[in-house]
Amino acid sequence: MLITLLLASCGDKPAEHAGVDQHGQPVAASRLQDQWLVINYWAIWCAPCRKEIPELNRLVQQLSGQAGVFAVNFDGKQGEALAKEANELGITFTVLAQDPANRFNLPRSTALPVTYLVDPSGKLRQTLLGEQTAAGILEHLASLQGDSP
Repeated sequence: MLITLLLASCGDKPAEHAGVDQHGQPVAASRLQDQWLVINYWAIWCAPCRKEIPELNRLVQQLSGQAGVFAVNFDGKQGEALAKEANELGITFTVLAQDPANRFNLPRSTALPVTYLVDPSGKLRQTLLGEQTAAGILEHLASLQGDSP
C-alpha cells in the first residue's frame, strides 16, 4: 500500500508556471501557448508608454480572449516596485515579472514602447516600435492571422 501511495503521489505534476504577475500571483505557462500574443514592453519614465497603456487596456477588452495581452517592465522591476509602477500607469492586464524574451526569441529593443506579436506556435511575427493604438494592433493581428497557414 505504501508503494501505491508513493507512485500515486509521483504522478501528480505541479502546474507549470511562467513566473508571477505584478500581484505576485503565478502565471500559468498555458496562458503563453497556443494563441496569438501581444507582448508590450514599457517603463515608468517613457512618456509614449504612459499614453499607450489605456489603448492596451482597451485592446484587452476588444480581444476578449482571442489573444493574450501581456506587459513587461523594460527595467526588470520586481515585487512591490513592479506592482507600484504598473498601478501608477493604470495597467489592468497581466504584467509578467519574468521577461519572456528568451522563451519567444524576442530581440532586446533600444527604444520604447515596443510591442511584439507572437503567433500560436511561439514565433515572433511582427515588431511594432513606438506608441500603438488598439485599432492598429487589431489590424496587424488580422493581417497576420490572414497570412497564417
